[in-house]
Amino acid sequence: MQRLLGILLAGAATALLSVGVANAEYPEKPVSFIVPFPPGDLEDVLSRMIAEDFQAKYGVAAAVVNKPSDGGPFPGAAEAAAAPADGYTVGSFVVDVPVVGPEVGIPALNPFPFEPLGIFVTYPFVIATSADAPYGSLKELADYAKANKVALGHFGSFLLPTQATFAAAKQLGFEWGTEASNDALDCNSLASGDFDVINTTIQQILPCLDKVKILATITDGPISVVPDAPTLASIAPELNVALWNGLFVHKDTPADIRDKIVAVAKETMSSERARKLSADTGALVYWKDAQAAASQIESDKATIAKINAMIAN
Repeated sequence: MQRLLGILLAGAATALLSVGVANAEYPEKPVSFIVPFPPGDLEDVLSRMIAEDFQAKYGVAAAVVNKPSDGGPFPGAAEAAAAPADGYTVGSFVVDVPVVGPEVGIPALNPFPFEPLGIFVTYPFVIATSADAPYGSLKELADYAKANKVALGHFGSFLLPTQATFAAAKQLGFEWGTEASNDALDCNSLASGDFDVINTTIQQILPCLDKVKILATITDGPISVVPDAPTLASIAPELNVALWNGLFVHKDTPADIRDKIVAVAKETMSSERARKLSADTGALVYWKDAQAAASQIESDKATIAKINAMIAN
């Protein structure tokens, strides 16, 4: 009888423990925001703001975990894909991860395991040249490049702004004389003559903005610090792309958990410090919800397919 009573009590305790786990309110343990790039850039800074606000709101530790790789953002995203769908691992990913990731041969990203919570920043990418360059627009550059070699510097051929810049040359009927990736594309890159044109972010050339010309912005709207610069899409409508960053969770993550992460991220993007970052860097900071983000991804996939076809021809 005592043995039977012990078994019943043990079973009841296990059942109560299971109920307690099932009813545990998210979050109850540390949350990681995975950024598959080194610290310091816009996605990292803004993700850290979100993590700080998440920690303040819910009283649990929250931090950015940087996962840089020579393979770009894809290995870090694949590592995040292995985490449980419980909201304790949140991906902070550039557009390349959902748009290109499923095609790069990493099994963890195909089929794509994540869904967007929202998009929060567009990087202020520009195509820039020296103020004394003999061309002041992309069309003038195209005419010049037909008889002269023009060297292009970029952050990596896999990035969408770089792909769009390659496609712009095809669209305008010229070829880059040379092109190469470089980790630092700033004022010195042009002043030293290493490159004639650079595909970089506006914050890299803010210190010498009076010594450069912005041929185009690769954004979905004007950049506040150079409001008169044309967007690439206004010159070549087929190239309407921008490098954005958003938050992603595993597809099986419960809706109530998603809602809590989104609530914090929305507040962060409307905060004074986020607005200041936008003003200081030219970054477009906002919150685009999950449905709009999913539509953006599908639109970008179609645009990238067109760009790939243009580059291949």
